[in-house]
Amino acid sequence: MSGGQAWRGNWRVRLYERVRERGYDSLTAFANARPTASLVALAEELGEDDVVGVQVLSGLHAEAEQRKQVTRFVRDVLVRELSECLPDGWPTVLDDANRFKVAKALGSWFADTPETHRERVDQASDALLATPPPPGWRPLGPDDELLLSLLPDEEV
Repeated sequence: MSGGQAWRGNWRVRLYERVRERGYDSLTAFANARPTASLVALAEELGEDDVVGVQVLSGLHAEAEQRKQVTRFVRDVLVRELSECLPDGWPTVLDDANRFKVAKALGSWFADTPETHRERVDQASDALLATPPPPGWRPLGPDDELLLSLLPDEEV
């Protein structure tokens, strides 16, 4: 990404124009078609030089609030973080290197979580660490059974 191009002009309008150019009626629909792509990868697909991941995150959050699906959005962000940090799935052994990868994914997830859901995300993270998923577990979308058990669709 070059020198602040993403913040020039009305980036929200640009973001949604790009989504519509690709045949989607919402940013959520665009992202749902790529459930394991990182926010950065989504941004690059929409505009390598003038869209950034935080803009995609902001747009997805706004749409989730409108649809009253913020918990699903929070799970969606975790799927993207896990796919990026643990591409081969949950590690078999939590040695130092794997512990770092897990911590990076969970820390990024917490940082991208709206304040309304941070306590629940903290609890879900603790649960994942206390009772790790099976080795190789890799959720392919926000409706993964384990994720739904950790963060059910009840809006806060």
